[in-house]
Amino acid sequence: MIRLIGIDPGLRFMGWGVIEVDGNRLRHIADGVLATDGDQSVPLRLKTLHDGLMALLEKHQPREAAVEETYVNRNGASTLKLGYARGVALLTPAQAGLPVAEYGAMAVKRAVVGTGAATKEQVEMMVRRLLPGATIRRADASDALAVAICHAHHRASASRVAQGQRMA
Repeated sequence: MIRLIGIDPGLRFMGWGVIEVDGNRLRHIADGVLATDGDQSVPLRLKTLHDGLMALLEKHQPREAAVEETYVNRNGASTLKLGYARGVALLTPAQAGLPVAEYGAMAVKRAVVGTGAATKEQVEMMVRRLLPGATIRRADASDALAVAICHAHHRASASRVAQGQRMA
């Protein structure tokens, strides 16, 4: 059994979700959102995200982390700020000694719903179905749980491939 944390980066709201994986069985542990104050400076907001993630890592003790890759939008300033938050999402678990995987939005949707063209509503519905008992309050948390589920599926595939290579 292994505990994973999924992270959906955002400067205003950073979603997070922790699951346990036992073979192909998934269990919801916790989820939520780290929020920052838009009136604060960017460095203070990044510190808030970092400190919040560190507290979550200490509390839930995941062994691996997965972060959603961000897309570039038309607003360069927004993309840059999102990149700052993504840097915190990548660096914080790495500083804690966790391996960190990255997945694009289409890969996450494909792993959870079966199609890269799934809507946010379809992803959230499947997350709720795959993780009974999850009380998801924000889409950011649902997205983070989806990233964790995606990582769990990719880990399982990699493990099967490695086992097949050892048998050959």
